[in-house]
Amino acid sequence: MIRFVLADLRRLWAGSIVVVLLVALATALGVSVILQERALRLGSARAADKFDLVIGAGGSETQLILSSVFLQPSPLPLMSGDILAKLSADPRVEWAAPVGFGDSFSGYPIIGTTKVLSEAISGGLSEGKAFANEGEAVIGSAVNLAIGTEIKPMHGTIETGGHTHTELAYHVTGRLQPTGTAWDRAILVPIQAVWHIHGLEAGEEAEHDHAGEADHHDEPNPHSGLNEYWPAKTPGLPAILVKPKTIADAYKLRQDYRNGTTIAVFPGEVLTNLYATLGDAKQILVAVASGAQVLVAASLILVTVIHIGQRRRQIGALRAFGAPRGAILGIVWLEFFILVAAGIGLGFALGYAAALVLAGFFSQNSGVILPVGFKSEDGTLAAILLTFAAMLATLPAILAYRQSPAQALRG
Repeated sequence: MIRFVLADLRRLWAGSIVVVLLVALATALGVSVILQERALRLGSARAADKFDLVIGAGGSETQLILSSVFLQPSPLPLMSGDILAKLSADPRVEWAAPVGFGDSFSGYPIIGTTKVLSEAISGGLSEGKAFANEGEAVIGSAVNLAIGTEIKPMHGTIETGGHTHTELAYHVTGRLQPTGTAWDRAILVPIQAVWHIHGLEAGEEAEHDHAGEADHHDEPNPHSGLNEYWPAKTPGLPAILVKPKTIADAYKLRQDYRNGTTIAVFPGEVLTNLYATLGDAKQILVAVASGAQVLVAASLILVTVIHIGQRRRQIGALRAFGAPRGAILGIVWLEFFILVAAGIGLGFALGYAAALVLAGFFSQNSGVILPVGFKSEDGTLAAILLTFAAMLATLPAILAYRQSPAQALRG
């Protein structure tokens, strides 16, 4: 029977290809939605794991995380720079690192921060050395620049009418290890350089007669060759990334800095809310994909009924030569099931390929690595689709089964 079925499918190869492609495209749509949504969840969660606590000025928690963790360009309100000095002196804090945004170079965001943060994010350098002066920079693993490249920062973008700073040029001194986060596409420079290039100065708002502060400014920091002592009058900051010493300290700090003036959030909290929104969008897309699959199933039934009508003489001839009704039912059922099953298999492959391509574009633009892959529940989906295909194949088989030889030959 199998040899007869395969020979029949080869004879009707054009129609068979159309059926397979219809099923494959409908299946691929649903599979790609599922895989891409899962990859986005996993990739964003892994990226957020690098950061324990983020503190910013009062405003949108979501925008704070998108800007400080995922480096999405958006203006954030500034909080008082005094908070950085307060956090740095807090015994519950292992380190607190400011981040400053606004400049870019060749499409890569320039982030003002500290050496301790750059080391904490990546675990070290893959080549070169860390920045030690304000004219130096380290780059993420995905930044397509060479060590020694001169960087002239642009404020804003060309599209928004940005302008190039002429006050300072950075030179790349090192490249960070890959992190799988948006920081792989970032250029990291000393926060002091960002302040200076924008006409700010740590401690410039202090009273000029505070002579004692000048002595404090020269206190060395063990984590950096730069002066990373934060005076009371530090310029305003959009965000501070904090590494608490313990989990209990993290929750206490979060509570202390949710006071109306500032907000303190765990990135995972914000992502949970985003996932809820993402889940709603996924349900809509899956519903659209399911609707497409139902339409394809209906069109397949219509095509199959027409096809059975056109093959009445062949079926009648088989019956006339003694083929039992059960054999006819098996042949027609198997042919249809093979075509639909092949379409489902091809659809999974196409959906996986589409998810990989979309994840690649996303990673290239954001730096966040999206892990695309199948899980056990995808096997359940495939089993459900194959079961539906087996049930769908029963209809044309029954139509062929009910035809008598005389009726078929007269048709």
